[in-house]
Amino acid sequence: MFGRRRPPRLETERMVLRLPAHADYQAWTALREESRAFLTPWEPTWAADHLTRKSFTNRVYWAQRASRSRTSLPLFIIRHDGVLLGAITLDNIRRGPAQSGTIGYWIGQPFARHGYMREAIAALVNFAFTELDLSRIEAACLPENAASRGVLEKAGFKYEGVAQSYLQISGRWRNHVLYSNLRGDRRGKTDAGA
Repeated sequence: MFGRRRPPRLETERMVLRLPAHADYQAWTALREESRAFLTPWEPTWAADHLTRKSFTNRVYWAQRASRSRTSLPLFIIRHDGVLLGAITLDNIRRGPAQSGTIGYWIGQPFARHGYMREAIAALVNFAFTELDLSRIEAACLPENAASRGVLEKAGFKYEGVAQSYLQISGRWRNHVLYSNLRGDRRGKTDAGA
């Protein structure tokens, strides 16, 4: 179970989703740098130390703490041959009456449009519904990000509307389109006191 014993490890036909590890630094830095122009139009502005070892080390420790506290599940997407493809995070996990979380993701440019992210989203959503007993998964992206909108729709997410000034992207507040995926059987436990 997530946060109780070993960190979760999700396996799909072509990949493994697992917490980042210190040994991933070189692969992560290389992929982020190689994909910089591809990623930065859709992401918050990178800090000056974004690609440093210290920043990555902090990211690994944060991932471990967040997983243990059950507030977030930040996973690297690793192809079965060991190649880092990108990352996906189930964040803002809310219990009680909400039973929901938010996903965010990125994929390296060489691996875009090969179905990897759709496969990763499907695995994480399934885990969230079956193992975490969540009822609702949310996602948001820029309205002009056709690739992200398409992968969400193919993964079963439904368009819900527009959030005004949702996130700062490239240094300015941007509207985002909102999507959600609902568990088919929403009669699950709430554990409001947990």
